[in-house]
Amino acid sequence: MTDRWKHQVLENCRQAKRSWANALTSSHLSFLREITERFQLSVSAGDLLLLDSRWYVSHSGLLGLARRNRCAGIHVRPVLQFCDPSSQRWAFEATVYKSRTCKGFTGFGDADPNNTSPLVRGAEMRVAETRAVNRALRKAYGIGICSVEEIGSSAEPASESKKIPPKPANGNGFGGRTVRDRLCQLIRQHQLDPALVKAYATDFCGVKTLREATREQVESFVARLADWAEKDRNALLCQLNSYLPQKAGVA
Repeated sequence: MTDRWKHQVLENCRQAKRSWANALTSSHLSFLREITERFQLSVSAGDLLLLDSRWYVSHSGLLGLARRNRCAGIHVRPVLQFCDPSSQRWAFEATVYKSRTCKGFTGFGDADPNNTSPLVRGAEMRVAETRAVNRALRKAYGIGICSVEEIGSSAEPASESKKIPPKPANGNGFGGRTVRDRLCQLIRQHQLDPALVKAYATDFCGVKTLREATREQVESFVARLADWAEKDRNALLCQLNSYLPQKAGVA
């Protein structure tokens, strides 16, 4: 193992102790060292998550692993006989090609309102695609732990009356320091990808660039992000990962 990845092992252990101090055990740390050495995944980047005393890998972590190993490509297609758009039921097949001569590693993923969080209603198709890609990547690179996007959720969305009111902001878009600082705090606290949060914010506000968003739109987005991150971080990560660039290959 190179000095770079020896440092990564130490950094992952430090970050894990900061993030999950109350839930972390010696067994968790031992497994974290092993998986870091084998796959060079990063806790601070959100590649690995400890949920309910179990380690999970994220979609972004799997894609990073594919890039580092010069994955030749990923082919994804819907499995039409198992799809029913009227009931938001989707199934996908993904095949990962580790090299140009590789015969491929195939994985399947499905999603419908019964095995996804209520917070991602309307995004079942993207959830199913992500799950298929994750399973194929885990097979291709021999990762035995489940990905966070593959697990379902029974969490219920908070009612509008229970949501925390947004803090006031000055100016439009992210120009208000209060709302901008609150957003940065949420990103750091919950280890979110800033680029994916920005993409989600743009989509949420229905604008092409965040500069076009009104103060009220941004306040609403930050309140939604805070509520979602607190109540169902798994579903939030799945939603954010749906904004990852879709590419035919991962060279």
